[in-house]
This record gives sequence, C-alpha cells and structure tokens, in this order.
Amino acid sequence: MSREHDIYLKNVKKNKVKLAFFRISILVIFIALWEIAANLKWVDPFLTSSPSRMFQSFMSFVNDGTILRHIWVTCYETILGFTLGTIIGTIIAIILWAMPFVSKVLDPYLVVLNALPKVALAPIIIFWVGNGVTAIIVIALLISIVTTIITVLTGFNEVDKGKMRLMTTLQSNKYQKLKYLVFPSNIPVLISALKINVGLSWVGVIMGEFLVAREGLGFLIVYGGQISQLNMVMMSIVILSFIAFVMYKLVAILEQKLADIK
Repeated sequence: MSREHDIYLKNVKKNKVKLAFFRISILVIFIALWEIAANLKWVDPFLTSSPSRMFQSFMSFVNDGTILRHIWVTCYETILGFTLGTIIGTIIAIILWAMPFVSKVLDPYLVVLNALPKVALAPIIIFWVGNGVTAIIVIALLISIVTTIITVLTGFNEVDKGKMRLMTTLQSNKYQKLKYLVFPSNIPVLISALKINVGLSWVGVIMGEFLVAREGLGFLIVYGGQISQLNMVMMSIVILSFIAFVMYKLVAILEQKLADIK
C-alpha cells in the first residue's frame, strides 16, 4: 500500500469519526436543552413533555410488559407492507415495461392513483378486508405500491437506447434484456424505491393504526392523545423515529453491499 493511499484511508476514517461526533453531539445537546427547558418551565412540559418524562413513561410500559408487543405489532405490519409493496410494485413495473402499449394506456390512471390521498381509501379498505391487522397492511401496501411502480418503470424506460438496440440486433428476447441489461442498470433505482418505501410504509401503518388498531405504536399515540398523556405520545414518536432510522440504515447497508459487488 502506497503512502498516499494510506493517508487517504486515514482521512476517510477521520472524516467518518468527525461526522459521527457532530451528529451525536447535536442529538445530545438537543436532548439536554429540551430537558433543561422543561425543568426550568421555559416550555410547558405538559405540552412538550421532556426526555426524563418520556423515559419514565417507557419504563412503565417495560414494567407492565406491553411495550415490546406494541413495537412488534407495528414493525410486523410495516415490514410486511414494505416488502409486499416493493415486490408487487416491481413485478407490475416489469409487466408494464414488457407491454409498452398497456403501459401507455394505464399511465394516466397510475398518475391519478399516485396523486390520490390514500387515507381517503382507508374506510373502504376497512369495509373490504375487515377491522384489523389486514386492513393496516393493505393501507401500507397501497401507499407504497403505486410509487414503486412509477419509480421502477421510469427507470426501466430510461435504459440506454443504444444498448437496447444492440441487444435487439443480437436477437435478445425480453427476458434476456431484462436480466442482463435493464435490471442491472436499475439497481440504484430499486434502492431509491426501497428508501422511499421505508417512509411510505411507516406512514401507511401509522395511518391504519390511528383508525383501527388496538395495539401498536400508532394506537399508543392516539390513545395517549385521548387521555392527555403527551408523555406517551412523545415516547411513541421517538421509538417510531428510531426504528424508521434503523430500517433506512439497513437499506443503506444493502446499497453499499451492492455497490461493493459491482
């Protein structure tokens, strides 16, 4: 290893440490200021809660053994909705890519479905599939599936035309074009769709839990608001933020692994 390369690696490592330090410092300072402001009554702790109050609320749920159940229910619904929305959306995008005429026919309908607020469909979905976990998963799926279709299909259609003509000249069929050119060229697009779907799936699940759930973090947020326990509400939001961040980082790790393979 050359000296220049060794210096470069050290600088990269140093920058990563510096970046992590500043990120953690901002979080620690924010939490400390929040706690101080609440204790000194600069802000009303009833309205804004405080880190210590949220921790006490969290420990009360830990002691009665229910917090893990609420977290598990929400994570299960989110992961299932996220996975189904991504897989089904990608499959539909592949079918539409393989059938250009059908894709053009359905294009305005996809635009309308993407613009339509999915919360407006929630009451209908509840009547169709029942008042329970299934309805929540379907809502999460519907929110992510249309975005996945549009994102992936756009990426498929923007593959280098010269390479497509070359494969056509070589008498490649649709499957071969998809396998050896279209799909590999759109790995970044698929990763972007995954990142988008992480957020959309959480939105769908929490929206569904607001309407029909009897357990889960979304239910705790609604229930806490109803009984004026904002400590419970803020605690649930913080837990949601942390889990969503973990899911996003997992997708980022997958992206890095795929980049290393390439």
